[in-house]
Amino acid sequence: MKKKDVTFTIGLTILMGVIWGLGELVMGLWVAVVPSAHIFWFALIVIVTLVISVWHSMIEDDSELEDPRRAKYERKVNKRKKN
Repeated sequence: MKKKDVTFTIGLTILMGVIWGLGELVMGLWVAVVPSAHIFWFALIVIVTLVISVWHSMIEDDSELEDPRRAKYERKVNKRKKN
């Protein structure tokens, strides 16, 4: 797992935690809901977090598709062409 993936996962978790907390505040202070609504709200937040996390991990990063040897060769050739 790369650093940017860890950063994304931690950021997503914090964001969803804040959204969950705000939803709990709204349901607790202003909107009268049945007690099971809190469980469904929590389950929805967990499911959305997992879906976004899996979706993000499925996206292919173009930098990983490039062969390091080929990139080095291209840089060397381009450097010679400029001279």
